[in-house]
Amino acid sequence: MSNPLKLAGLALLVLGHCAAHVMLAVDLPLARMAQLLTGAEPQDFADAVFVQGELPRLVMAALVGAALGLAGSLMQQLTQNALVSPMTMGVSSGAWLALVLVSIIAPGGVHSEWVALGGAAVAAGLVLAVTGARGLVGMQAPLAGMAVNLLFGSMAATAVLLANPYTEHLFLWGAGDLTQTSWGPVLWLLPRLLPGMVIAALLVRPLSLLRLGAQAAGGRGMVLWPVAVAVALAALHLAAVSVTAVGMIGFIGLVSPNMARLLGARRAGSELLASAILGAVCLIAADVLALAVSQFMTSIVPTGATAALTGAVVLIWLLRRKLGAEDHAVHSLPAGAARVSLRRAVLLGLAFAMLVFAALALGVTQTGWVLSFDPMILSLRWPRVLAAASAGASMALAGCILQRLIRNPLASPDILGMSAGAVAALVGVALLTGGSIHAARLPVALAGCGGALALLLWFGRRHSHAPAALALIGIALGAGLDAVVRVSMAAGTSETFAILGWMSGSTYRIDAARALGLLVCLGLGILLAAMAVRPLTLLGAGDGIATGRGLALAPARRLLMVLAAALTAAVTAFMGPVSFVGLVGPHLAVLLGARRMQDQLIVAPIAGAALMVLSDWLGRIVLYPNQLPAGSVAAILGGSYFLLLLARRRVVV
Repeated sequence: MSNPLKLAGLALLVLGHCAAHVMLAVDLPLARMAQLLTGAEPQDFADAVFVQGELPRLVMAALVGAALGLAGSLMQQLTQNALVSPMTMGVSSGAWLALVLVSIIAPGGVHSEWVALGGAAVAAGLVLAVTGARGLVGMQAPLAGMAVNLLFGSMAATAVLLANPYTEHLFLWGAGDLTQTSWGPVLWLLPRLLPGMVIAALLVRPLSLLRLGAQAAGGRGMVLWPVAVAVALAALHLAAVSVTAVGMIGFIGLVSPNMARLLGARRAGSELLASAILGAVCLIAADVLALAVSQFMTSIVPTGATAALTGAVVLIWLLRRKLGAEDHAVHSLPAGAARVSLRRAVLLGLAFAMLVFAALALGVTQTGWVLSFDPMILSLRWPRVLAAASAGASMALAGCILQRLIRNPLASPDILGMSAGAVAALVGVALLTGGSIHAARLPVALAGCGGALALLLWFGRRHSHAPAALALIGIALGAGLDAVVRVSMAAGTSETFAILGWMSGSTYRIDAARALGLLVCLGLGILLAAMAVRPLTLLGAGDGIATGRGLALAPARRLLMVLAAALTAAVTAFMGPVSFVGLVGPHLAVLLGARRMQDQLIVAPIAGAALMVLSDWLGRIVLYPNQLPAGSVAAILGGSYFLLLLARRRVVV
């Protein structure tokens, strides 16, 4: 980065993006802008918009972008991992969840950066507990971090939904909005960023020694743990303050350090400086894109959505690099019983029956627990219970198929981005046609699922569909599709809350016709899967064995992919996206002894159905009279299991 031509090009890049930003935001002659910049008093509304709206917004974008770029560079230099950033380590979502909870519990209070810092520290600590120090150098860290991101994001969305209508302002803020009406937020942010930036400047020499390796740095007298703590605190502080100021801005901290190295930043100090500058450029560019798209839409497009969309593409591109040996390791299903004994089968059946009974008859009222068989109450509850059971069984069945098909025990429709594809397709059609999101459009959802799966397999072919790479690509793909959906939800209208409730996997609006329709789809899926036991068994054993036994690989794969996509599309269309059940169901089946494909196709759907029925029942009683969406409860339970799975390293990619 010491090359004068590169520095000049970087300066021109900054100026060009700033000019584009100003031209899109205001319609003033250049001469008038120059007068206002030199101290002239605003005379009309356009002048006021430029002085109190556009200029603070541009400075805010530069400050936040620089802070996130600097935080990402600190994290990547500490871990020597180009995939680490505040977003991919779950730090941003931890800070965001903490701020959401404080906003709901104490709505009149001030959003403190210390609250955000505490949430960021919890998220980072959780990822570190999952991966261990050695896991920070490979794909394990970003994989765990993105799982934390999904988990905390689901919790934050549930909290916002519960507090409706008092949380409508959190939609735009949470989506990463840079809109400013005064210089106040900029003046609030600037002094709070200075400590992190100063610490980063003081860490240049230790970071330079770390580039030689931990042992070499120790041989030169450096004690590693104080440096690691200082770097972590500086990065967490910068990310937390940024989230407090403008909400969730994803992937800037991932993109800018990698761009800095591509431009030739080889030293610790030059990488920190270049990452900060490029972070500012990237966020200004994302804001330019948001301003440009907003001109063609009725609502404001949040900058966080455009940043996440472009950042997800960059993350997938970064995953083109050669994997390490640990990243290529072969994941295996968790160790469980040798077989499904009659005793286990009976206990599983009894447990499921008891859950269904409790969900139908047992509830909480203002006077306490009530066991009721009132026909009117049962008529309201049985469609919800049936829909929850059918959705859980369908997702678990789809997970079984995908895990065998791709030979990846980390595979599930939500982690691989298939659910996000269905959501994006359904929301897009609902907005274009003006119809309700609750109107089931199975063909649209199927097209979205299939498109996402095709993209996933296309991007993953470079790594021979290695499980960790495929899971991380799927999560990045899902994040990009989610960004597209968030553009439509930024206005915070009543329709937005309806979409959010549906996206939480709620059974609240399920009626008898929808529940029975979902059951029919499940029945067809089970029938088709039962007919495909032999192909699934052979594909799980490897392509060579499958070909040797006479299986036509390409047609079998295509048909089974369509079946998994159809099951996911049916659940998403009728009920909304359901997370982690497709992962947990097959794993629970194996733990119970269902290792043969024919056993898994029976036990996994029952386990998935039980998890969703339990989630729906808990959602009804935990915060009575408020209700939690079944999908959100299942995401919290399943996401916790996924993190435990990574922590215990029962899956080895």
